[in-house]
Amino acid sequence: MAASGLPPLPPQFKAVQHVLRTAQELEKREPVVSYYCRLYAMQTGMKIDSKTPECRKFLCKLMDQLEAMKKQLGDNEAITQEVVGCAHVENYALKMFLYADNEDRAGRFHKNMIKSFYTASLLIDVLTVFGELTDENVQHRKYARWKAAYIHNCLKNGETPQSGPIGMEGEYYDENEEVGSPGLPGQESPASSSTYEPGSAPTSNYTGIHIPPGAHAPANTPAEVPHATGEMRLTPEDFARAQKYCKYAGSALQYEDVSAAVQNLQKALKLLTTGRE
Repeated sequence: MAASGLPPLPPQFKAVQHVLRTAQELEKREPVVSYYCRLYAMQTGMKIDSKTPECRKFLCKLMDQLEAMKKQLGDNEAITQEVVGCAHVENYALKMFLYADNEDRAGRFHKNMIKSFYTASLLIDVLTVFGELTDENVQHRKYARWKAAYIHNCLKNGETPQSGPIGMEGEYYDENEEVGSPGLPGQESPASSSTYEPGSAPTSNYTGIHIPPGAHAPANTPAEVPHATGEMRLTPEDFARAQKYCKYAGSALQYEDVSAAVQNLQKALKLLTTGRE
């Protein structure tokens, strides 16, 4: 696979093939996510092989792409501030995950929802450029990758998948392998080739997989903030965490996700008024 403007992908870099494809697909509608996908591919490629001539050539071209994108997006806070960038990528990954989960629970099994599950898992991989993944994101990645493989294999074998969480057995999903839906009863595949459109994400809960805080609180949930008593001093770490929640809220509003914005702001307010999360 050769992404736009890149030489052919060296065999050593097969592990980043899909994330580079995702970067190319999102380049116009989600340039920030596309940038961090390429950054993840760059960092991963450097660890795999930075000495072989073909690998060095590929990495140099990829670095040129990153520099050009960074210059183009230079005034975007999601590029200049890591905490904002992390929130932006995480929000997009979660919304893609929730779109696929909603389709799954509604019994609408099709290639786009499979791809959305798988792409959500890739974007959670991309979050590692910002540091260690949270336990919630590790769970989301495992579930999304397994769901993509499970539904893919069911449709490939002409079987009807079971909706929602079931016993997770070993499955493998290869995005390069095409799957034709066998026309399940009541199933309609979307005409669009896109995997996720902002505003289509549901707010569902499911057993066994923990949705990160802020994903599902109703917009009118009252803030449960105890009144501060006595003298209370906040540490620099407290201020940093409060700022992080505010950044998360701002990123959620970019997707008109009021519930996530409200809950993150409530968490920031509680931290600032009580010193506790």
